[in-house]
Amino acid sequence: MSTKKLKIHFIGIGGIGVSALAKYYLEKGAKVTGSDLVSSEITEALKKLGAKIFIGKHKAKNLAEDVDLVIYSPAVQKSNPELTAVIQHPRLLNQPRVLSYPEALGELTKKYFTIAISGTHGKSTTAAMIGLLLTKAGLDPTVIVGTKIKEFGDSNCRAGKSQYLVIEADEHMASFLNYWPKIIVLTTIEADHLDYYKNLKNILKTFKKYIGHLPKRGVLVGNGDDKNIQHILPTLTDRGRASIYSLGQREVKKLKRILKIPGEHNVSNALAALTVARILKIPDKISFEALSEYKGSWRRFEITKTKPFVLISDYGHHPTEIKVTLKAIREKFPKKKIWCVFQPHQYQRTFYLFKDFVKVFRQAPIDKLIITDIYDVAGREEKEIKKKVNSEKLVKAVNKNWVIYLPKKKIIDYLKRNLRGGGVVVIMGAGDIYNLATHLTEKRRRKKIK
Repeated sequence: MSTKKLKIHFIGIGGIGVSALAKYYLEKGAKVTGSDLVSSEITEALKKLGAKIFIGKHKAKNLAEDVDLVIYSPAVQKSNPELTAVIQHPRLLNQPRVLSYPEALGELTKKYFTIAISGTHGKSTTAAMIGLLLTKAGLDPTVIVGTKIKEFGDSNCRAGKSQYLVIEADEHMASFLNYWPKIIVLTTIEADHLDYYKNLKNILKTFKKYIGHLPKRGVLVGNGDDKNIQHILPTLTDRGRASIYSLGQREVKKLKRILKIPGEHNVSNALAALTVARILKIPDKISFEALSEYKGSWRRFEITKTKPFVLISDYGHHPTEIKVTLKAIREKFPKKKIWCVFQPHQYQRTFYLFKDFVKVFRQAPIDKLIITDIYDVAGREEKEIKKKVNSEKLVKAVNKNWVIYLPKKKIIDYLKRNLRGGGVVVIMGAGDIYNLATHLTEKRRRKKIK
């Protein structure tokens, strides 16, 4: 069946990954419907592209009788009424295929020359850079990434017409084991998602299995500065070759000069993109031009110059991401007061990495830290762990007089009363804390219009 005749229903269509796949199929001419619990700028954008979206409680009747394919977010519970209806409901005229988002994306990776970017940190930025490099070089790639890219019209999907597919390959719940790339990029490997993996040993074991998906002529592009990546390089054997990049390379000086996004970690991401470009025989001149033009992605060190302060929205939610981002902010604004508003993401992550969070925040090069309530990830939290950890305990453990706890609803008023005379405010976290940055930005825009 051609893509243009497909009727696809997405459960959890507002998710950053699922929505990208929905956009891909819309661009390819498929008829797309979907559902999500709440409306968002993502669901509104999909509606404008032609998707029919049901907002609110999931219901079996949201499924069309003649749907061909149902794709669901990994966050969707097995008891979801739409998911169970696919198999059990008698009114459906045919038995549609049912795939999780990773399974559906995995099928695409077999049809394209796929470049998959994986790792604990830097996936979205590196995937965006590689997608832009290939576009600049005229290779017309399809790009599916977990953030919105300014150069792609603030979209998380670019539907190209060539053989190339660039994807962000997430390791959570071993999702990337569904993918079959020709090139794998490994940015970093660290302990994370310990609710699933339990320990670093299991993480490394799973990454080794993932590398085994490379074909014999495949390429592993690895960060030579990461000790855990170095540990798994021998896994390659006959599964392709390794191409290593490092901050010791001579190109680092030039990249630091031309990149618009700050931080040594972003120089490393750019080196990964440059390495992929060279594998594909893209001239360095084109690569450096593309990297110099990259403006950054949604919620990745996203700077908005408002008055009286500079506002930065960032997705950082792992201790290492927080550390490198705050360091980069201090380097960019060495003389300004820096305030950080942080929303921990998931009780399990906060519990398992508690000591790391404490260490990072105690050493943070900032003037004020506001920690708000932990973002509760539906379907991924254990009741016993929720009893053991909260934001107040994290503040108490950091034990600095410049660190406080505030519920989210009180943060804006606190900033108004206390942040005078400029400075930098970074809104940080992978949950819904970005709405705070959106509110602050829109409010100031309204004032300006008046």
